Amino acid sequence: MHPILKPALRRGWHDLNTVQFGLTPAHAVVLGPVDTATGSFLTLLDGTRGVPLLREEAKRMGLRDGHVDALLERLSGAGLLDDATGGGPAAQALRGQTRVMDRLRPDHAALTVTTSEPAGAARRLAARHGMRVQVRGAGRVGAVVASVLAAAGVGHVDVRDGGCVEPWDVAPGGQPVEAVGERRDVSARQVVRAVAPARPPRPDRRKAPPRPSEREQAEAALCLVVIAPRDGLAVHAPDPSAAEDLVAAGIPHLYAGVAEATGIVGPLVLPGGTSCAHCLLLGRTDRHPTWPRLLAQWRSGHAARQVQACDLGLATAVAGLAAAHALTFLDGELPSSTGARWEASAPGLDWHARPVWPHPDCPCGAGEGGNGDETPVGGGPHDTMVR
Repeated sequence: MHPILKPALRRGWHDLNTVQFGLTPAHAVVLGPVDTATGSFLTLLDGTRGVPLLREEAKRMGLRDGHVDALLERLSGAGLLDDATGGGPAAQALRGQTRVMDRLRPDHAALTVTTSEPAGAARRLAARHGMRVQVRGAGRVGAVVASVLAAAGVGHVDVRDGGCVEPWDVAPGGQPVEAVGERRDVSARQVVRAVAPARPPRPDRRKAPPRPSEREQAEAALCLVVIAPRDGLAVHAPDPSAAEDLVAAGIPHLYAGVAEATGIVGPLVLPGGTSCAHCLLLGRTDRHPTWPRLLAQWRSGHAARQVQACDLGLATAVAGLAAAHALTFLDGELPSSTGARWEASAPGLDWHARPVWPHPDCPCGAGEGGNGDETPVGGGPHDTMVR
């Protein structure tokens, strides 16, 4: 182990014996009392020395035996310590790729803030490289989500959509203006490859691929699907049949998009564990019996053929928030969109969460054993029901 105080957390001294790591209340830690010798010793925790060498340096500074180990344990317990060489072989391999690591250095720094264990950030960043994510939709939201995930180190990002790029699909970080007229999915995949820090190897299409083994099939399994339809209705009132394959296969999926002038992120669906699109439909129908009639009209009307409202600033905000929630899930945490929808409507743009309750009659199984009134993972005491 080569201990290093997390560089992402800025250091400031309240007084001679009290030091604060970090700026924001969510992540700041105040440590004290810290004597003068220990304060000087902290400067040696820069990742260039192993623990034995640090013990020798401590002796030369007049610190008592065992002080270094106790200090490292204290710093580690407070989530302030990283390991410059830890994280396993995959993390070490990533550190050896200087160009890739330079691209991902801000992401690594952010992960050190949100992980407590030493080398946890490097381990998570390396794990992203082997993950597979599919984005369904390559419009103003979906293409940007895909490019952000790829740029953040997710190794395999596939984009699915039909049709060709229209002028109104173009967005910064997404479909480029020169792609107008090209197939949406092909263009979005090119964007993904262009921004990825480390590109996955392309398959040799001249050779017939061998039949994958069970292990290879498991490794190729999707970690997450982001459903980002260009049709605003499809995210405001998602069709359960569009995600039947994901629910049946147990694949987590996250909805994101813009409906008229409202941005929507969520719910993140964990099949069998949290509410799904069918739960949302059944709950709305319980509260508003005319809901299916309205859906039938909206889905068959002429409005579906019009260019839909999708403010570029709002779409970009939705894509960024959706990508952040997706990365949180891929890194092993449950974001607040789990079982809930985050919404913001123009012009106020006040983001708020609306829980999506598991429905006892939904075949997904999330509502089994309950009455549908349980607070979902992403819910909170101030949330309101989905309208």
